[in-house]
Amino acid sequence: MDAIPYLAGASAILGLLLAGFFFNNVKAAAPGDDRMVFLMTEIQKGARAFLKKEYSWVSVFVVVMAVLIGALIAPAAAITYVIGAVLSALAGYIGMTVATMANARTTEAAKSGPGKALPIAFRGGAVMGFSVAGLALLGLMAVYVIFVLALEVDDAFEVVTAYGLGASSIALFSRVGGGIYTKAADVGADLVGKVEAGIPEDDPRNPATIADNVGDNVGDVAGMGADLFESYAGSILAPISLVAFALGLGAEQASAMTNISLLSFPMAIALAGMVASIIGSFLVKGGTSTDSKALSKALHMGTNVAMALTVLATVAIAFWLFGDNDQFDSPIGLAIAVIGGLLVGWALGKTAEYYTSDHFGPVKKIAGQTSTGPATTILGGISAGMVSVAASVALLAVGVAVAYWGGEMAFDSIGNLDGGIYGIAVAAIGMLATTGVVVSVDAYGPIADNAGGIAEMAELDPSVREVTDALDSLGNTTAAVAKGFAVGSAALTALALFKSFEFAVAQAGGSLSLDIGQVEVFIGLFLGAMLPFLFAALTIDAVGRAAQEMIEEVRRQFREIPGLREGQPGVNPDSARCVAISTAASLKEMIVPGALAVVVPLVLGFINVDTLGGFLAGALVAGFCLAIFMANAGGAWDNAKKYIETGAHGGKGSDNHKAAVVGDTVGDPFKDTSGPAMNILIKVMTIVSLVFASAFVG
Repeated sequence: MDAIPYLAGASAILGLLLAGFFFNNVKAAAPGDDRMVFLMTEIQKGARAFLKKEYSWVSVFVVVMAVLIGALIAPAAAITYVIGAVLSALAGYIGMTVATMANARTTEAAKSGPGKALPIAFRGGAVMGFSVAGLALLGLMAVYVIFVLALEVDDAFEVVTAYGLGASSIALFSRVGGGIYTKAADVGADLVGKVEAGIPEDDPRNPATIADNVGDNVGDVAGMGADLFESYAGSILAPISLVAFALGLGAEQASAMTNISLLSFPMAIALAGMVASIIGSFLVKGGTSTDSKALSKALHMGTNVAMALTVLATVAIAFWLFGDNDQFDSPIGLAIAVIGGLLVGWALGKTAEYYTSDHFGPVKKIAGQTSTGPATTILGGISAGMVSVAASVALLAVGVAVAYWGGEMAFDSIGNLDGGIYGIAVAAIGMLATTGVVVSVDAYGPIADNAGGIAEMAELDPSVREVTDALDSLGNTTAAVAKGFAVGSAALTALALFKSFEFAVAQAGGSLSLDIGQVEVFIGLFLGAMLPFLFAALTIDAVGRAAQEMIEEVRRQFREIPGLREGQPGVNPDSARCVAISTAASLKEMIVPGALAVVVPLVLGFINVDTLGGFLAGALVAGFCLAIFMANAGGAWDNAKKYIETGAHGGKGSDNHKAAVVGDTVGDPFKDTSGPAMNILIKVMTIVSLVFASAFVG
C-alpha cells in the first residue's frame, strides 16, 4: 500500500516512454513532397513562435502568483505551483510539436487510404495523450512523495494542492489565448474565402489558411493538452485534498492505516487507468472504408477497451485497499462510485456525440434549416445546444447520486469526512482515469484537420481530400466527446474542491455558511452565476475583434495583390501577416479573461468568505451549463456545415452552404474558445480559493 505513489509514478514513466515510441513511429513516416514539407514547416514555425510568445507572457503571471503564494501560504507551495505550471506548458508544447509533424505525414498516408492515415493521426495524438497523462501523474506523485512522505513539510497538503493551481493557470491562458488565435484565423478564412470569394476551404490563394492551420495546433492541441493536464491532475488532487482537509492531516499523520487507504485510492485508480490506456492505445487500427461509422469504431476501440480494463481493476483495488479494514462497511461502494463516474463521463460524451454528429437528428435538422437562411440556422444550433444541457445535467445528477450512494455504502463518516462526498470526489478520477487514450483520440482531430488543409494547399488529388475529410469529420465528434468528459469531471472536481475549501476555512479557525437567506451569500451566488457569462462575452468579443482584423487583411490582399484571387501561377499570399495578426490579437485579448478567474475569488475572499462561498456555488452551476451549451451548439453548427459539404442540401457553394458557414463561424468561438475554457474557469476559481483559504481567514 505504501508503494502506490511510487507505482503510480512508474506507470506515468511507462506512459511517457510510450509517447516517445509513438513519436519515433510518426517521425519515421514519409512527410510527402517538397510542397507538403514546406507547408508543414510553415505551420510548425507559426505554432512555435506563438507558443514561445504566449509562454513568455504567461510566465510573468506565474512569477507574480508564485511570489504571492510564497508570501501568503508557504515557500514550498510556490515551488509546487511553478512545477505544475512548467509541466503543463511542457505537455502542450510536446503535443504541438508532434501534431505539426504528423499533419503532412497523415496527408501522405491518406494517398493509400484511411487504413494508413488513421493510425498515423492517432499516434500523433497519442504522443499528446500520454505526455499529458504521464507528466501530470509523474509530477503529482513526485510532489506528494517529496513534500508529504520525505520532507513532511508544514501544511503539506496545501503545498500539494498548489501543484494543481499551477497547472490550472497555464491551462486557462492556453485555452483562452489558443482559442482566440485559432478562431480569429478560422472565422476570417471562412467568411472571406468561402462566402465572399467563393473559393474552397484551405485554398492556397487564401492568406489566412496557414494561420488557420497554425491555430488548430495552438488552440486544439496545445490548449486542449494543458486543459486536460489540469483536469486530470485536479481529479486526482480533489479526493486527496478532501481527505487531508477533512481529517486535518499534516504530513506526519498521513501514514495512519485508514487515512493512507483513502489517500492512496485515487492514486491507485490513476495507476490502473494509465496501464489500461497503454494497452488500449495499441488496439487502434485503420480499415479500408472512409465510412465515418467504421472509422469511429476503429478509433474508439482503444477507449472502450481501456474503460473496461479500468472497471475491472477498480473493483480489485477497492477490495485490496478497504476489504480488511473494519471502518469500511462495503468496499464495493467506492468501486461503484468510480465506475459510475466513468460511465457518466462516457454517457456525457455520447450525449455530445448525439447532438454534434451528422448521423443523428439534431445536426440534420440544422442542415435542413439552412434552406431559409443564416437566421434559422443559428436558431437551430442555439436550441440544440440548450436542449443538450438538460440531458447533460440529468446525467450529471445521476452520476452525483450514484457516487454519493456508493460512498455512503462504503462508510458513513470518518472524522469530518462524509463517505458520500468522498464517493463524489473519486467519481471525478473515474471520469478521467483513461485520460491517456481519451486525449489521444481528441488530439487526433486537429491533426486530421491539418492533413486536409495540406492536401488542399498542396493541390493533391481530390481522393486524398476525401480521405482526410472523413477523418476530420470524425475528429469534430471525438473532440465533443472529450469535452463531455472534461466538463463532467470539472463539475465533480469543483464540488470536491469546494468541500475541501469549507474544511480548510474551518481548519484555519473560520466558518463558511451557504445559507442563501444571508445577504452576503445571496450576493455571492448571483455574482458567481454572472461571471461565466461575462467571461464568455469577453472571449467571444475578443474573437470577433481579432477576426475583424483578419477579414480586413484577407480582403486587402485579394484587392491589392494582382492575380491572387484568380490563382495565377507564381502569385502567393502573404500568410506571415495573417499569422502575426492572430498572434498579436490573441496574446493581448487573453489577459483580462484569464486574470478574472484568479483576481475575483481573491478579492471576494479577502472581503468576505461567505460571499466567496456563494460565488463559487453560482459559478459552478452556471459555468457547467454554459460550457455544455456552447460546446454542443458549436459542434452542431460545424458538422451541419460539413454534412452539407458532402453533397446534402445543394452541397458546396449553394445558398444553404453559405448559411451553414455563417452558423459555423458563430459556433467557432462557442466550441473552441469560450466553451472549453469554462470548465477550467470554475476549477481555477475553486482551487485558488482552497489554496488561499488560510490567508482569507487569517
